[in-house]
Amino acid sequence: MTQTNRQIVLAARPEGEPKTSDFNLVEGVARQPEAGEVLCRTIYLSLDPYMRGRMSAAKSYVEPVEVGEVMGAGVVGEVVNSSFDGLNRGDLVVGLGGWQEYFTVPGSSVRKLDLDRDSASTALGVLGMPGMTAYVGLKNIGKPQPGETVVVAAASGAVGSVVGQIAMIQGARAVGIAGSAEKCRFVVDELGFDDCINHTDPDFEEKLRQACPDGIDVYFENVGGPVFKAVLRLLNPFARVPVCGVIAHYNDTALPDGPDWTSLILRSALVKRLTIRGFLVFDYADQEAEAIEQLSQWISEGRLKYREDFVSGLEAAPQAFIGLLKGKNFGKLVVKVSS
Repeated sequence: MTQTNRQIVLAARPEGEPKTSDFNLVEGVARQPEAGEVLCRTIYLSLDPYMRGRMSAAKSYVEPVEVGEVMGAGVVGEVVNSSFDGLNRGDLVVGLGGWQEYFTVPGSSVRKLDLDRDSASTALGVLGMPGMTAYVGLKNIGKPQPGETVVVAAASGAVGSVVGQIAMIQGARAVGIAGSAEKCRFVVDELGFDDCINHTDPDFEEKLRQACPDGIDVYFENVGGPVFKAVLRLLNPFARVPVCGVIAHYNDTALPDGPDWTSLILRSALVKRLTIRGFLVFDYADQEAEAIEQLSQWISEGRLKYREDFVSGLEAAPQAFIGLLKGKNFGKLVVKVSS
């Protein structure tokens, strides 16, 4: 059977903020699997901030998406045709399928899901790359101790929400930073953080200081910008700063105006003996099974909560992604491509 495959390809490299015209919706035919491959129908498509970097030609940790190519992404799919032992028609899998309705990949490159269809989307969020990012970043770099203060920006998002909850499970105080009063209420009332500060408030820095009377021992960085500047002043000696993203700068086309903070950052790193370490989730690929098992256990025990933000239809992906970079999503952003 031949399947028409709608795909979203990169039409142009964005200058600054991406625009809908930087993407094209095209139609083709899904390729049938060869030996060792599977053809899958996309059910859920993950949208994540790192994708902005892949739209740029600048050198990075992965090759950029070329103009005319399908945008890359993690997806949950249903196997519709298999030439790979161990995967059968109807199986649910998670892997890299891209912004398209069907994808054909080696069977060894996807992971079969032991989840029911109602919860399969979690394989892209709390039980996927974002959840694992939070888990390995805290475990290997943040290393929160009981009684310490852990601060995380984008605290209502897919990574930040998990960071704070793990910190509390490990006995630390969790202070979130988010972009609206509604998100801050969710972080405190639903997720149980000790406090959450709205970074759009005019007295944000003072409120952050009040929320961290003993300073900050761990800052999980995924935003950058003015938020980092406010946190820097409050970092304690020997504080740890895992860096998994800097979303505030992904659309930058030049260095920001204003004073040069390089000397202050370096002096703080020296005087306070800070650990500031960037990491990529696949640096700790050998901890994936451990992370998923532990996160699943905490969910089943009611100690780890999550929120997902769904949009419907492949064609909605570009606008949703543009909104993601502006903080318009509330929770893990997922496109429901098919039922």
